[in-house]
Amino acid sequence: MGFMPLSSEKKYSFMKFHPFSSITMKYLYSAFLFFLISVCSLHAQERVLIPMDGSQTNHLKAYGIIFNHIADGDTGIWLLNYRGGSFLTTNQNEIVRKSRVRNVRVEVISEAEAAEIIGYVEQPNVNMASINLEAAPKIAVYSPPQSLPWDDAVTLALDYAEIPYDTIYDIEILSGVLSDYDWLHLHHEDFTGQYGKFWAMYRNAPWYITRVRQLEAMAAELGFEKVSQLKLAVVHEIRDFVAAGGFMFAMCSATDTFDIALAAEGLDIVPTPLDGDPVDPNVNERLNFNNTFAFENFEVITDPYIYEHATIDIEVDLNRISESLDYFTLFEFSAKWDPVPAMLTQNHVSSIRGFYGQATAFQKDKIKNNVVILGESPGRDQAKYIHGNYGQGTFTFYGGHDPEDYTHRVGDPPTDLSLHTNSPGYRLILNNVLFPAAEKKKRQT
Repeated sequence: MGFMPLSSEKKYSFMKFHPFSSITMKYLYSAFLFFLISVCSLHAQERVLIPMDGSQTNHLKAYGIIFNHIADGDTGIWLLNYRGGSFLTTNQNEIVRKSRVRNVRVEVISEAEAAEIIGYVEQPNVNMASINLEAAPKIAVYSPPQSLPWDDAVTLALDYAEIPYDTIYDIEILSGVLSDYDWLHLHHEDFTGQYGKFWAMYRNAPWYITRVRQLEAMAAELGFEKVSQLKLAVVHEIRDFVAAGGFMFAMCSATDTFDIALAAEGLDIVPTPLDGDPVDPNVNERLNFNNTFAFENFEVITDPYIYEHATIDIEVDLNRISESLDYFTLFEFSAKWDPVPAMLTQNHVSSIRGFYGQATAFQKDKIKNNVVILGESPGRDQAKYIHGNYGQGTFTFYGGHDPEDYTHRVGDPPTDLSLHTNSPGYRLILNNVLFPAAEKKKRQT
């Protein structure tokens, strides 16, 4: 039988469903658009849980994921004490893909499952809480522009977690830039103007000689007769930044020398070999502890041959305790009633390996009563990790130099954090970085 022509009715039916007809293309486009909207709607109803317990493959990168997610305009929730301090957020901006690229474990859950988690966390008899994360803080790291023969744990953590920050130093601080920032870290620094008290051991080392010349030249350029006067002016700017609502974090020598500089204001505590004139007589009877943030009743050590600034720091004896037995424990705080210390101590373990620095830990009898001890070494009457308020802001001091390098020394290579992706010691640093995102108050300027 030959080919029979179609009737007009059949011809219309053929055109309507022929795959190449314009009508069919419109039909397919509409169907695809409906499918896309449906998928996006379903996708928007999903939540992403970033677990921070032992199941997490990269704790440190996880902080960068949630920080940058918030910085991109999304919101999140910090689930205090839930699975190691997990994060709950929206399934937006390719967060799942970004997490997997960085080997960060995430769980995609439904809105109903997310509501169930929050409901559990918010039960009054459970020591957990849900804290909204709404705005990523602007971060500054106080660090010298010149390369020094040691690294800084906070800078390593920020770089590894891919959290953006600006580097500033004395000139920038004295020009008033701190008002542009929310969170400030103090790099390994000597705010007393004694160049880290490295004179006895390194006074003939090229890096030390260069460092002294650079600081003396900067002091003169800024109108100061001594480096100690320059550093005190910087301390005053940082103090005012905190008082106005800023968040300050410090490790190693920046912790105790900051308070020493405040207590010794108006006094010369710098030994003669370092500044050319003698120390003030009876200097320890004239210290003013009303000026300090965290410490009191200490004495400064003015002997240039002693590698210690004051009696705040513990006595270090590497032969007294085995590295395998050196640890400190985190206190557990009420997530609902004390959310700030609870945020700062979120971790997947409660005991953390100790580590040394120029200021390794703090004598407990030198810590002011209003300062909160977050972590201490059991049985040794020393605090490793402390926090307090000053004016409208806060400060946190973390003793030691590098949580993954027990005796980090001048000239040692930087720690490779890709080998310590689940470091509980480094997590404490990143808790402090993220903590201001939970604060709604604006700093006064």
